[in-house]
Amino acid sequence: MSTPDTVASPTPGTGDFLTDVTTLRKRAREQMDKGPVTAAYGADVVRVLDLLQQALATELICVLRYKQHHFSARGMNAEPIAAEFLAHSQEELSHAELIAARISQLGGEPDFDPQTLTSRAHSEYKTAKTLRQMVEENLVAERIAVASYTEMIAWLATGDPTTRRMLEGILAVEEEHAEDLVSMLDDVS
Repeated sequence: MSTPDTVASPTPGTGDFLTDVTTLRKRAREQMDKGPVTAAYGADVVRVLDLLQQALATELICVLRYKQHHFSARGMNAEPIAAEFLAHSQEELSHAELIAARISQLGGEPDFDPQTLTSRAHSEYKTAKTLRQMVEENLVAERIAVASYTEMIAWLATGDPTTRRMLEGILAVEEEHAEDLVSMLDDVS
C-alpha cells in the first residue's frame, strides 16, 4: 500500500515503490538547469540529442527538396502533384519545428547551419528534371525517414517516452507521405 511519502513504481502491480517523496523533492532541486532531464530520464541524452539533430537536418532537407519540386513541377498532371509537394513541405517544416523544440527542452541547441545540413541528414537533396523523377526522389526520402524513425523509436523504447511519442507522430505522417507518393506514381509517366 502506498504511503504519502512514496511514489508508485512505473511497473504496475509489483507493489514496489520507486522513490520516497523527500528524495524526489531533493533530486528535483538538484541540477535545475537541466530542465526536464532528471535522474529518472532513462536514455542517453547526448545520443538522443545527436539523433534529433540528424532528424532535424533530414526534415529541413525534405522541406527544401519538396519546395524545389513544387516550383519546378511541369507537365500535364503537374498542378495537383505540385500542390501535394507544397503540402508535404509544410508538414516537414512542422516536424522540424517539433524536433527543434524537443532539442531545446533536452538542453541542446538546434543546429540549423546550412553548411552542414546535407552531411547530417539521412535523406538527400536531389533535384529532378521530370515529374516522375521528383515523385521518386521524394518517395525514396520518405522511405528513408520511415526507416530512420522506426529505428529511433525502437532504440528509445521507454528511455524517453516524450521523444518517442513525438517521433511516433512524425512517423505516422511520413508513412502517409510515402503512401501519397506511391499513388502519384500512377499519375506520372
